[in-house]
Amino acid sequence: MNLPDSDFLPAPLWLITSLHVLTLSLHFAAMNFVLGGILIILTGKSDRRWDNPAVRRVIALLPSAMAATVTLGVAPLLFLQLVYPLQMYPASIVSAWFFLLIIPAVILVYYLLYAAAFAAKGGKPAGGRYLWPALLGLFYVSLVYSSVFSMAEHPDLMRRLYAQGQGGFQWNPAAGDYAFRWLHMVLGALTVGGFFSGVLGGEDAAVFSAGKKIFAYGMAAAGTAGLAYLFSLGDLLGPLMRSPAIWALTVGIVLSLGSLHLYFKRRFLLAGAALFTSLLLMVITRHALRLLMLHQSFDPASWRVAPQWAAFLIFLLSLEVAVILVVYMLRLFFSFSGPDLKMPVRER
Repeated sequence: MNLPDSDFLPAPLWLITSLHVLTLSLHFAAMNFVLGGILIILTGKSDRRWDNPAVRRVIALLPSAMAATVTLGVAPLLFLQLVYPLQMYPASIVSAWFFLLIIPAVILVYYLLYAAAFAAKGGKPAGGRYLWPALLGLFYVSLVYSSVFSMAEHPDLMRRLYAQGQGGFQWNPAAGDYAFRWLHMVLGALTVGGFFSGVLGGEDAAVFSAGKKIFAYGMAAAGTAGLAYLFSLGDLLGPLMRSPAIWALTVGIVLSLGSLHLYFKRRFLLAGAALFTSLLLMVITRHALRLLMLHQSFDPASWRVAPQWAAFLIFLLSLEVAVILVVYMLRLFFSFSGPDLKMPVRER
């Protein structure tokens, strides 16, 4: 009996890559809201933070945002596996136990966020005891992903680690390859958290002022970490600078600064669109960097294409329905959450 043929792409590479970039950007947007929101709440200096409507509004949204983060994270992971199975699968095997522990960690974080939301609903300060372990859980998940995905881009390192032990307890020792990238992601999440804290608490001058500071300082810190990551690339920095990806990176930086200006002007919708577009362009840049890292060992264009359009049509329709439902649920949330949870009125 012949085994089913799996040595092909079920859609053109450009389509898979586009969907990967889009869904990964949406995943990062939701993840940044969760991680950044928790960071801001826990590091805030207000003595009555749990009574603050903006804080309560953010905490109330955290469980739903976490669900969106998990759901939106499935699609880009599957698209990545379609094109890079020879890299992703071995990397996850080398660090198998760390990778498998992501599932219970995510479940635990999800329930902790619900516990924090219930605690904050009555204005209780007990929310902090749930948010701190939730934050640690998110740090663990993000570090494992950074470690494994970085390892997947270095086949020689995977082979060496697997030769040292096949028990699935090998951690990526090349921290220099992903430490600054991980830090850039965390600081970027803090930046997005500052953006949303100002948007959700814009009617409170003190909250909006704090959101502006976090947004501005977080963007500066994230930019510094991103610059450090670029310089850590070594010999890859030159090819990246000569590739079209440098234009995506440049436009992304300009849009980030533009979102900051629009945010200060309280033009939140335009600021959010600019911020998300800059995030998408950063994802494109990172994808181009992956191709440069793997160019000597793997060319994704070498895959044979045998389209399976029915499956992709189902995915696109499902994605469209999901976006419509999320927008509808957000409108319901702000319509029925009570007067202290309604969206602030924008200044014109």
